[in-house]
Amino acid sequence: MEDLLTYIHSFSEFSESSWNILLPTLRKLEFKKGDYLLRADKICDSLYFISKGYCRAYSIQDGVDINTFFYFETDIATNMNSYLFGTKSTFAIQACEPLTAIKIEKSKITEVSNMAPEIELIAKRNLQLIAAKQEKQLELYRLLTATQRYEYLESSQPEILQRVPLTLLSSYLGVKRETLSRIRKKRQLK
Repeated sequence: MEDLLTYIHSFSEFSESSWNILLPTLRKLEFKKGDYLLRADKICDSLYFISKGYCRAYSIQDGVDINTFFYFETDIATNMNSYLFGTKSTFAIQACEPLTAIKIEKSKITEVSNMAPEIELIAKRNLQLIAAKQEKQLELYRLLTATQRYEYLESSQPEILQRVPLTLLSSYLGVKRETLSRIRKKRQLK
């Protein structure tokens, strides 16, 4: 749980008394590769702080998995729209390797926020950070070519290139696996 506290301190002041109120509401969960944190068509009522491992968000279009996001250590995995508005999730979140996550249920956060307003403040700030990260990703995919997206990952998120298999990565970049192989080969020759 200390890694979650470190994460909270990275974007906000947070007192020990508020942490002691929040701590009993948190659940540490272990997932095997292939397990689901969230299934498509279910309401997302939790945030998952990734402590160890990584997972992917994906939807199925015309029978093909379309990877839309990867969550690594210290990321929060969730479906923002489903979480905020109680709608069914349009995508699933699945563990890509053995994964440890801290589950933070919306109802419990709401309950303890009344006891410590500081908890409500960090919850709102965290949701803003998630939204900003998702907006940044959307901008990149609207404005950049596949090669430029790959170059962006090289410079800003190299863990994706090191840990994610080519099949999942090509779907994420919106190209066929063969195209990704050509992009990688050209980059290695530079």
